[in-house]
Amino acid sequence: MTIKPISHRTLSEVVAGKLAASILDQALKPGMQLDPERELMRQLGVSRSTLREALKVLADNRLIEARPGIGWFVCPLCEDNFARAHELAGADRRSSPPSPKPIPASTEIPTGPRRLPVSPEKPLHIPNLQTDRLGTFDFISWWEREKVTQAKILVVGAGALGNEVVKNLALMGVGYIYIIDFDTIEAANLSRSTLFRETDSGRRKAEVVAARAKELNPDIHIQYLHGDVTTRLGLGVIRRMDVLIGCLDNREARLALNRFAYWVNKPWVDGAIQELLGLVRVFVPGQGACFECSLTEQARQDLAVRYSCPLFARQNVLLGKVPTTPTIASIIGAMQAQEALKLLHGMPVEAGKVTHFNGMTNDMHTSAYLAREDCESHWTYGEITELPARAETTTLQDLLRIARADLGADASLELDQELILALECPQCKTITPVLQPMADVSFEMAHCPTCGALREAQLTHIITGEESFLNRSLASLGVPKLHIIRALNQDEYRFYELTGDLDEALHFRDFEPSVTHPRAILRERLKKSQEILIDQSEINPAHGKVRLHD
Repeated sequence: MTIKPISHRTLSEVVAGKLAASILDQALKPGMQLDPERELMRQLGVSRSTLREALKVLADNRLIEARPGIGWFVCPLCEDNFARAHELAGADRRSSPPSPKPIPASTEIPTGPRRLPVSPEKPLHIPNLQTDRLGTFDFISWWEREKVTQAKILVVGAGALGNEVVKNLALMGVGYIYIIDFDTIEAANLSRSTLFRETDSGRRKAEVVAARAKELNPDIHIQYLHGDVTTRLGLGVIRRMDVLIGCLDNREARLALNRFAYWVNKPWVDGAIQELLGLVRVFVPGQGACFECSLTEQARQDLAVRYSCPLFARQNVLLGKVPTTPTIASIIGAMQAQEALKLLHGMPVEAGKVTHFNGMTNDMHTSAYLAREDCESHWTYGEITELPARAETTTLQDLLRIARADLGADASLELDQELILALECPQCKTITPVLQPMADVSFEMAHCPTCGALREAQLTHIITGEESFLNRSLASLGVPKLHIIRALNQDEYRFYELTGDLDEALHFRDFEPSVTHPRAILRERLKKSQEILIDQSEINPAHGKVRLHD
């Protein structure tokens, strides 16, 4: 008597077999989209991780394919995948339809125990775990090291969430990280920010987080900017990122980042925390709702107040403090970094949806936002013209001349932020010329020095060519380096990037051992003048440098 060996199939292989059988039986036809993961989990009675492992098996055998941000779709059967579909289906197959193409007689059907197939794009690699800090990641079937080490990620906000996100990105070996934050460290930050130390009080958050990330992983490249993302970050920087991650605590900054992301067609991951509650959401231009779509009518009215009294509204927005705990920051920050990793690998994400986590009950649920057809954020720039121009030296007249050569004599420029032309006192009737971007005019400055009344601001953001200040440089009017300026006539827009700023605005050389960057030169001079020995900095270029001011 011949006894056949007992087949030991994992649960994920069983699930893959059932889906393969449905493909062979044409219950799932070529081009058909699979049900959402939550529905498949319910139908098959399995966990998310088991389902995803099964989907990975089918994808590796080219039976289904992922379309990022949309879902999984059935591939047409052919001689390359038909035999493997039969093997996966096994006993789950209900009928035997003819193959779409004749299978050659020489085709061998694999026998023996089944193993998780290796993606043809990812050759088998056994890392040296003694010397390779990222070696264990190579054991992950979908992990692509080159994509991670070459990725550029912008992290907006360096508080509790930003600490967790940057820490995770550095540990995972994300090659290029850009951090922006306008705040400084205070004692209250130490209870929930893993990268801050007691000696860091008063220092810039972005700088400290960048330096500590470089200490965690000296192989990464990092850059920081101490400034407000709504006004100080050039759109050309965002344009060159792969993923944006928002670690913010106010709607104004979120709305600005959302619009920037849509203008240059970049996905972004938002996170928010309060006490033991948190949420994560991914926004992908063209796929479902965006952050602005999610705002309630009351929230829209609150943001609209800034146009009736912009200085006062801005002052109130930036004063907000939200109580949080380090535990919820760890949870939400980890989820944000994980979503960014999925975006880098082209894995499915639930764009336009929000995942809530309730730390009180350990409950988690996901719901979808409704996309608004009239949403102002749903606008993506057209072709961008790269100019060898710099914000510091290019004037309004220079850019207007270029725009009118393309769009005609009636072309004008449209700035992202309002210029305060003058402040007028309603009581004294005095008018004080200002000509500064709104971000540079404080609430205190807006009061009349004579009677103390709050003055009214005369604003503009359109440059028509009739202004008396056309000889002013773009930088002096609040335009950041490597920014993209809009020009328009009655029929169309054109977009001009100040690409001459590229090397200075986007370099990822902070805390590198090279002395070619201005910050590195300054630090070298300080070391020589103070006769500081370079000992541990030769091992780790970020060591100790967080204590130095630029």
